[in-house]
Amino acid sequence: MPKVGEKIRAARRQGLIDAGWRCLAHTGYRDLTVDQVCREAAVSKGSFYGYFSHKQSLLLALLEDDSASLKAAMIELEAREPDPSRRLRAFAAHMLARAESPQHVQMMADLWAAMLTDPDVRATLRRSIADRRRILRSWVEDGIASQRITPTPANALASLMLALGEGLTLHAGLDDTGFRWENIRLTVDLLLAALAPS
Repeated sequence: MPKVGEKIRAARRQGLIDAGWRCLAHTGYRDLTVDQVCREAAVSKGSFYGYFSHKQSLLLALLEDDSASLKAAMIELEAREPDPSRRLRAFAAHMLARAESPQHVQMMADLWAAMLTDPDVRATLRRSIADRRRILRSWVEDGIASQRITPTPANALASLMLALGEGLTLHAGLDDTGFRWENIRLTVDLLLAALAPS
């Protein structure tokens, strides 16, 4: 069991991460300053540097926080929905709902840009995506084995679903008038429903 001091420290660190999310709702990571995050979290700059060595380490923490949240949602979905086909459709709906969040759109745009030049961001993002792909692949394989999903390359479908979610997020950040989310949700659901054996 963690000590009280460790719990308080973890809560304070999470408070800075939450403040970072709120700041990202109205400013890009590149323009985000440590001062803004400290103001939002109501802490001193010295307190910030007690948890993060620099601004980039906050970006990595945001990525890890986002990944942990998505993994928890996937675990909850797996426990709640026994039908792998319906589970995939529920996961797609969850990803599309996340893509409508301004903070998430901003963070993903910043992460993909940072990934091109920062090996730490690239490695963290790569691990996160590989973990999600593994879980989705197992769902597809379960669906094929139980004859609820038409035989299809499981890794390819898992990769396609992840790329669809991330790609739509980036497209929304580029042009939020390019498509309507309700139409995207309907179309993705129809595509995934077509995976059920006829």
